[in-house]
Amino acid sequence: MRGTPLPDAPVLKTARLLLRPPQLSDFDAFAGFYASPRSAMIGGPLDRKDAYSGFSSTAGQWFLKGYGFWEVIDRESGVNIGRAGIYHPDFWPEPELGWIIYGDSHEGRGIAMEAATAARDGAARHFGITAPISSIEATNSRSIALAERMGARRDGEWETPYGPMLRFRHPQVSA
Repeated sequence: MRGTPLPDAPVLKTARLLLRPPQLSDFDAFAGFYASPRSAMIGGPLDRKDAYSGFSSTAGQWFLKGYGFWEVIDRESGVNIGRAGIYHPDFWPEPELGWIIYGDSHEGRGIAMEAATAARDGAARHFGITAPISSIEATNSRSIALAERMGARRDGEWETPYGPMLRFRHPQVSA
């Protein structure tokens, strides 16, 4: 069982992407992202040890809650290019839809939108999470724009353990 995916966890497919639960082999891509300046708006940069704690924590949600972040795999190349899914530790008020694209080379191609939409719809269909929030730093204009393109509307601000964030509420989607 070491390093294998959960046997009953859903795998999502889009035209260009495969979204699947994390595997140990995904850690290097995750750690590479968190070592880079790209991660500054979501708690980074982190050293490898702290990145492993974050990776393990979010991967553990699949065991503890039955859902979490899917790893985003480019179907053509098989490369792990990010993650999208639901973040909901016990100190978070409600399920959050989040997304990360690991490298600049995947920006501007609609991949984040495709992955986030698949994750939102998959969370509704498989887990009954039909109107998640997204917490976004006020300076993260790209994520704010993506949330708004997905139909999310600003729903105030709140103080998270990671600092102040804008809260966006996604519209209800069918389960």
